Amino acid sequence: MSKKLKSCDRVEWQTSRGKTFGVVKEKLMSRRIIRSHTAAASKKNPEYRAHSGKKTSPSSRGLASKSKPLRVGFAVKVLGGEDLKSNDSRRWQQSPHLRLSLEYLDRIFDYLAAQKIGMYRISSDLAPYVTHPEMPQFHRQIEECAAELRALGRRARALDLRLSFHPSQFIVLNSPDPNLVRKSVADLAAQAEILDRMELGPEAVVVVHVGGSYGDSARGRADWAATYRRLGPEIRRRLVLENDDVRYSAADVLQIHEQTGVPLVFDHQHFRCHNPEQLELRPTVERFLATAQAGARPKIHFSSPRTEWRELPRRNRQTGKNEILRQAPVWTGHADFCQPFEFIDLMRQLDGLEFDVMLEAKAKDLALLRLRQDLLRYAPDLAERFSG
Repeated sequence: MSKKLKSCDRVEWQTSRGKTFGVVKEKLMSRRIIRSHTAAASKKNPEYRAHSGKKTSPSSRGLASKSKPLRVGFAVKVLGGEDLKSNDSRRWQQSPHLRLSLEYLDRIFDYLAAQKIGMYRISSDLAPYVTHPEMPQFHRQIEECAAELRALGRRARALDLRLSFHPSQFIVLNSPDPNLVRKSVADLAAQAEILDRMELGPEAVVVVHVGGSYGDSARGRADWAATYRRLGPEIRRRLVLENDDVRYSAADVLQIHEQTGVPLVFDHQHFRCHNPEQLELRPTVERFLATAQAGARPKIHFSSPRTEWRELPRRNRQTGKNEILRQAPVWTGHADFCQPFEFIDLMRQLDGLEFDVMLEAKAKDLALLRLRQDLLRYAPDLAERFSG
């Protein structure tokens, strides 16, 4: 047992039900009876009281080691590095290729390592035109880059880097249009194959939304579940489902999970914007985290709502001149940076739970680095929790 644990350290220990995660609540330096357990602690041989964040009683034994620090990541575009591209964005006439995208990704790995960032969302356009039905010349890119993908995956594992995809809103598994569903499945298959060829573990996932409601959200849920059951195992083992901010709430995706077993990702801003069932925050997050695959730490998404005026260009019909129309913000919009006090409050509410955090701020890595500074100033215990 470590003698250097402090309050709020993340720890793990073995119980009769297997490994449990929690946080240190108290250092015991004298004999004490806690419920049915007698802690034979002393100044020379202290014990530690921890809480798992579950409804079971706290434990005061078996805190063998700190758990791995929680990771914070960002999505796709790198703003803090010099000329770091996320993918080969050339038009098809210029013969773009996954091989060049992987060179760009390798340079991003350099930046992530230098900044000690352990989580990153890869561009969904990493393999350009790879599923385009009218451009077969691009269809074998993933196979052609098998060696490069394996090498890059080996480097990601060495860096303990958690990677993921989050394809665009055009991936719709519950669409009434079978052609759109077919194209969506093809894109998911390509992204799952990339992660497989990188030989990444179960934490490397492809995040999707349910899709459209088409005037009948119950039918939309059922159609999504039906498509999911038809997917090949190579896609299902990578796919996770996220609650959204307009159509499908946390309650909706929990219902889909109950029908299909698909793992879930909790999005905090979406939950605040669309929670018609008035679910409580912490019990809902606990239910989401419990859906994670074996061997995978769950993750959540965090962003702050944009509060600035929206400036919309409009042409004045009377004068013919272009003008800027100012409108109030829409709370589903993402802010450039993360509001630190909102993040701190959320982490306090979820104290004792184990998850990584993907930031969806528009300032990308700059927002992550700023949040680190804010945590050091305003919540140093949380800064340590997310260190490493």
